[in-house]
Amino acid sequence: MTEGITRTSSRASARGGSRRKKKNQIPIALIIFVVIAGIGVWLGFKGENLLLYWVFGLAFGFILQRSRFCFTASMRDPYLTNSTSVTRAVLIAFAITSIGFTAIKYGYFANGLAIPGQSYIAAISIATCVGALMFGIGMVIAGGCASGTLMRIGEGFWMQVIALFFFVVGSLWGAHDFGWWKRTFILGGAKVFMPDYLGWFGGLLANLLIIAVIYVIAHKWENRGSNELSH
Repeated sequence: MTEGITRTSSRASARGGSRRKKKNQIPIALIIFVVIAGIGVWLGFKGENLLLYWVFGLAFGFILQRSRFCFTASMRDPYLTNSTSVTRAVLIAFAITSIGFTAIKYGYFANGLAIPGQSYIAAISIATCVGALMFGIGMVIAGGCASGTLMRIGEGFWMQVIALFFFVVGSLWGAHDFGWWKRTFILGGAKVFMPDYLGWFGGLLANLLIIAVIYVIAHKWENRGSNELSH
C-alpha cells in the first residue's frame, strides 16, 4: 500500500512539474488599463457623450463577460445541457424591462403626450416565425448572438471574427433589401399593442403571466434533467 501511495505521489509530482508556470498578467493588465484610460481621455476632449458611450460600453461588456449572459445560450442550453439558469435570467430581465417600459409609456399616455417607441411595434406574420427560426439556427451555428459574439472576440476566440464578419454583411444586405421585404411580407401582418386590447394594467399582467409560466416550465425542465442524471 505504501508503494502505491508513493507511485501516486510521484505521478502527481510529475504532472505538477510538467505544468507550465502561469505567466504574470499584471503588466499586461496595467498596459490595457492605461490604453483604455488614454482612449477615454481622448474621447472626453472630442465630446462628453463619446466618453459616456465608452465607459458604458466597457461596463456592459464586462458584465456580459462575467455573467456569461447570452440569448443564444438561453435557447440552446436547455437542449444541450438541461441547464436553464441563463434562460431564467433572460426571463427575469424581460419581466423587469416590461415593468419599466410600461411605466414610461403610461407616464407619457397619462400626460396626454405621444407615447415613445410606438413606431417600433412591428407587424406579426408568418415572416416573423420564419425569420425567428432562421436567426435562431444561425445563432446556434455561430455560437452566439451579436452581444455574445463581441464578448467572445474580446476573450480571444478569433473564430468568432468570421461570425461577426458575416453578421455585418448580412445586416447590410438585409438593410439594403428591407424595403422590399417590408412591402411584400411584413406589412401584411397585424400589429399588436397589448394595452389597446387589455388596457395598461391588463397588458402588463398578461405579459408577466406569460413570462412566469415560461419560467416555471424552464425550472421544471432543469429539475427533470437533474433527476434523470441522478437515476
